Amino acid sequence: MKALILSGGKGTRLRPLTYTGAKQLVPVANKPILWYGIEAIVATGITDIGIVISPETGAEVQSQTGNGDRFGATITYIVQDQPAGLAHAVKIARPFLGDASFVMFLGDNLIQDNLCQFLADFEAKAAAALILLRPVQNPSAFGVATVDDQGQVLKLVEKPKEPQSNLALVGIYFFSNLIQKAIDEIQPSARGELEITDAIQQLIDQRQSVEARQLTGWWLDTGKKDDLLEANRIILDTCLESDGLGHLHKTSKVIGRVQIGARSQVINCTIRGPVTIGDDCYLENCFIGPYSSIGDRVTLIEADLEHSVILQETKITGIHQRIVDSVIGQRVQLTNALHRPKALRFMIGDDCQIEVT
Repeated sequence: MKALILSGGKGTRLRPLTYTGAKQLVPVANKPILWYGIEAIVATGITDIGIVISPETGAEVQSQTGNGDRFGATITYIVQDQPAGLAHAVKIARPFLGDASFVMFLGDNLIQDNLCQFLADFEAKAAAALILLRPVQNPSAFGVATVDDQGQVLKLVEKPKEPQSNLALVGIYFFSNLIQKAIDEIQPSARGELEITDAIQQLIDQRQSVEARQLTGWWLDTGKKDDLLEANRIILDTCLESDGLGHLHKTSKVIGRVQIGARSQVINCTIRGPVTIGDDCYLENCFIGPYSSIGDRVTLIEADLEHSVILQETKITGIHQRIVDSVIGQRVQLTNALHRPKALRFMIGDDCQIEVT
């Protein structure tokens, strides 16, 4: 059994952050989104992992994620020259996959459920495919499945105008090698892509067994700013443990679950968890409110923030208005000249310099 993680795509909904980096590397609770998927797969015992990358951001994914040693896995990188669909990604991964069964995982997804039971069901049923579903309020935005009472998938439609159910594909699939032949038999969709939903439908039309299971825990698609902040909130709420408090000066006050990285200095600050702060940060005269994640080597001086994600090497000084519901990229410099607004909301890409006047 192998794994295939898709980490290409342009991340247009997370621009400007994704003009300069891969969306799957945007951190949630100070860990790249992609790494959560790798860890979930390794927890099932699958350690032979292929990651499909794009020419634009692939080098960054490789550099940060490495060869898999940190996860107890072996990672093979597969370049997809053009965004030609999920089934196309499977097709170009054939030299890696061979005849093996595999789990396919979209790299910008986060789920709470353990994958082990789904893998066990897939293997016990000897199914051609097993797909994971979740009820949603806007099924027209997703691939949608119709399922019978026994959990067999009857029909799949990609982004239907009139959905026959509210069960959306969440972007995690278990496949036997029969999917390869099905992909060879489909044509590109109206948007010019080889759709994985069409390939699975091909299996259904051939009377192959396609099983479905519903997630019971949360599922987070981190494609937009608010989705990213919600993912950060949930991960901090459910997974954060107080683990080290860096150099916490006696003038500072910590309330709740707070994690402060190595060599970080926190002087005359109040931090109300859940909050995670990376390594080598410097905070002085700040209030850091709940559900905030601050990356490595960030400097915050006379700044108030909550429910925000601050990426590494950013410097924020003199912002006395509270920063809320914000995602601020790497190496940003944000300063304040005059004190006017009561609260500020930002979506700031890497390397920006902004002065609030």
